[in-house]
Amino acid sequence: MRILVVEDDTQISAFIAKGLREDGHVVDCVGNGRDGLFMATTEAYAAVVLDRMLPGLDGLTVLRTLRGAGNMVPVLLLTALADVDHRVEGLRAGADDYLVKPFAFAELSARLDGLSRRGPGAPAAAPSTRLQVADLELDLLRRTASRAGRTIELLPREFMLLDYLMRNAGRVVTRTMLLEAVWNYHFDPQTNVIDVHISRLRQKIDHGFASTLLHTVRGAGYRLDG
Repeated sequence: MRILVVEDDTQISAFIAKGLREDGHVVDCVGNGRDGLFMATTEAYAAVVLDRMLPGLDGLTVLRTLRGAGNMVPVLLLTALADVDHRVEGLRAGADDYLVKPFAFAELSARLDGLSRRGPGAPAAAPSTRLQVADLELDLLRRTASRAGRTIELLPREFMLLDYLMRNAGRVVTRTMLLEAVWNYHFDPQTNVIDVHISRLRQKIDHGFASTLLHTVRGAGYRLDG
């Protein structure tokens, strides 16, 4: 997807852009509301990540102007204002989703994926309590895993890792995404913790089966698929 990031904090903007590019997206970044409005109305984007408090034009003004002009590009609104009234104000201005700072990149990525699948205005699907990829199943209520009917014993961190991989089945998951989603790290501590857990998980879900589900994508990350 091609995504526009409108954020005046250069560190946050760089953090978002890095993660999105690792996901394979094309990213344009601008640091004020006027440039954001210009880019959103002159270029075609699959989604816009829009900060609420911007120099020039604030995020709500940008959003209202877009919607007033009939531009229905999906918009994920970012803000440090966490109370209900501010969230409601943002949604009523035309935001498709709302994310409060500080946030994990994995959540931002998942929300953008959800917006791209649903399209503007479509209702979200009811959450599932069971995940399945090929003959691998994960029961989120019982917190059990099995493959081809054979029970797989997972440690809590392994369960979290498999849960995340299965929710992102078919796509490459980067180290940044795994560190944030499973270990709650917002930086890379330069350890082999991911490699160790991936190796253990692969041994449990692939060893002894005819096909391999968990793949290493060299230089990019990991992918789970059938």
